[in-house]
Amino acid sequence: MSNSPKENLEKLGINLPAPVAPVANYVPYTQSGTLYSISGQVPIEDGNLPFTGKVGVDISEEEGAKAARLCGINIIAQINAICDGDLSRVNRIVKLGGFVNCADGFGNQPEVVNGASDLMVEVFGDKGKHSRSAVGTNALPRNVSVEIDALVDIADA
Repeated sequence: MSNSPKENLEKLGINLPAPVAPVANYVPYTQSGTLYSISGQVPIEDGNLPFTGKVGVDISEEEGAKAARLCGINIIAQINAICDGDLSRVNRIVKLGGFVNCADGFGNQPEVVNGASDLMVEVFGDKGKHSRSAVGTNALPRNVSVEIDALVDIADA
C-alpha cells in the first residue's frame, strides 16, 4: 500500500459513504485537542443493516469480520468528515473499541474485530496500528452484530 490513505482506499475499491447521523441523543464525535472520540459505528450500508443477529448463531465469524470491516469504513467516513476530506491529517488511529453481539461461549471476538483493525492498517499503514478492545456482549442496538468506536489523533488543518 502507498502512504496516502486516499490512494489506499482507491486501491481497496472503497468509496466512503456519507457519515452516518446519530440516531439518539449523542454526537458523532467529540474533540479534545488533537484527539477525536468517534461514537460507535454500526455496519450500516446504504441505509440498510446487512449484518444483524448473533455471531456464532445467526451469522458466521467470517460474516462478523465483514460487519466489523463495514464499521471500520463508517469510522473512516467520520474521520474524513472531520478532516474535510484530507485523511493525510490522521496522525494515528489510537484505539478501537469493538463490541460483538455473540452467543454464550463464543470466544473469537478478536478475530471478528480484526475486520476493522486490518482495514485501519490497510488504509493508514503504521499510523493505523492501534490499541484495542474486543468484547462479547449479549445484545447491541438494532440487533446489529458488531459496533466499533474509535479514538483518533488528527492534526490541525
